[in-house]
Amino acid sequence: MRIAVLGAGLFGVSSAWYLAADGHEVTVIDRQPDAALETSFANGGQISTSHAEPWANPGAPWQALKWLGREDSPLLWRLRADPAQWAWGLRFLAECRPARTRSNIGAILRLALHSRERLGALRRELGFDYDQLTRGILHFYTDVREFEHALPQAALMREYGCERVPKSAVECLAIEPALAESTVPIVGGTYTAADESGDARKFTQMLARFCADKGVTFRYGLDIAGLHAAGGGIAGLRLAGGTTIEADAYVVALGSYSPLLLRPLGLAVPVYPAKGYSATIPLAVGDKAPTVSLTDDGHKIVFSRLGQRLRVAGTAEFAGYDTAVNASRCSAIMRRVGAIFPQLRDRTGTELWAGLRPATPGNVPLVGRARKFGNLFLNTGHGTLGWTMACGSGQLLADVISGRAPEIDPAPYSLS
Repeated sequence: MRIAVLGAGLFGVSSAWYLAADGHEVTVIDRQPDAALETSFANGGQISTSHAEPWANPGAPWQALKWLGREDSPLLWRLRADPAQWAWGLRFLAECRPARTRSNIGAILRLALHSRERLGALRRELGFDYDQLTRGILHFYTDVREFEHALPQAALMREYGCERVPKSAVECLAIEPALAESTVPIVGGTYTAADESGDARKFTQMLARFCADKGVTFRYGLDIAGLHAAGGGIAGLRLAGGTTIEADAYVVALGSYSPLLLRPLGLAVPVYPAKGYSATIPLAVGDKAPTVSLTDDGHKIVFSRLGQRLRVAGTAEFAGYDTAVNASRCSAIMRRVGAIFPQLRDRTGTELWAGLRPATPGNVPLVGRARKFGNLFLNTGHGTLGWTMACGSGQLLADVISGRAPEIDPAPYSLS
């Protein structure tokens, strides 16, 4: 089939790769001049199956109330006169019920594990480098109560096949010696040896070039104006300026912007932007920086070594489609860097960034056929786990479009 993929981020490019591998004629359209220049540009760098607990969990409403009004809080909700924000928030509260949380953890983890396997296979097949490290991910805690809360969650993830193993403070320092310099005592952690890290932008841009070698066409610098529906399907894609692109099937992989494109078609997609921040710190020779990817659960911050750079990312700000970098929130991230790694005194050249992560209320993404239109498909809503789920989502989508039985049950990720 002729397939138009809308968006050249992690999900658009991974979808294009697996669809092209199935023999489809694929065209990728994006408004930017290259792949991975928006949400996939500077994320936390983790392929983290161990981070499958969704934001929507029984303790989340109380945490949100505790952080309300704090400009530097890990989760900041900026109330707006936006019906989509309020509707999303109400659904988020419904997903905080224990039964929903457990179900969502299972769905997230199944796709994350599948995706990690697909990424490993792809890396072996193509043999390319994106500053990846396969040294696992260590969740560390500086608060005893938070550590105790993490232990049953780790046990639940082990039930689903993710080996998130509890570690003492001494064991945490043995796994990542750079933590020994922390001014805040480490009280314990959990470690998932099979998890990974790497530069999502570098990966996406290199995979786009491999896609082009397979015959995928990339059309950059094109603004998408809308989709034209006719006869129970999508008849064409309208570009700004009036040009129409026709295909047999259409894949919407526009991240947080997917609902804006689909709303005129009468499709309500429960995705809302959660702005995340990152700081990329250049490292000098001899710097005592971590080489194991780390998650500071209490502050919702991750640390990933990307060659001679340290990527620090996290927090969630619900402020609509605002992409401005907030100085207060970046300062909070950098203060935490200073507390955990005081030896990294020279932060000259640090690059600050903010991007919109497309979040569903339960953190379970939308991958598969859209309602009402037989030739319209979605690959969006992955929240903070976009890099973790990218390859598995691309493969799952290709399975659905090509009429092949997927390796995992596609039902939890269906819009219907």
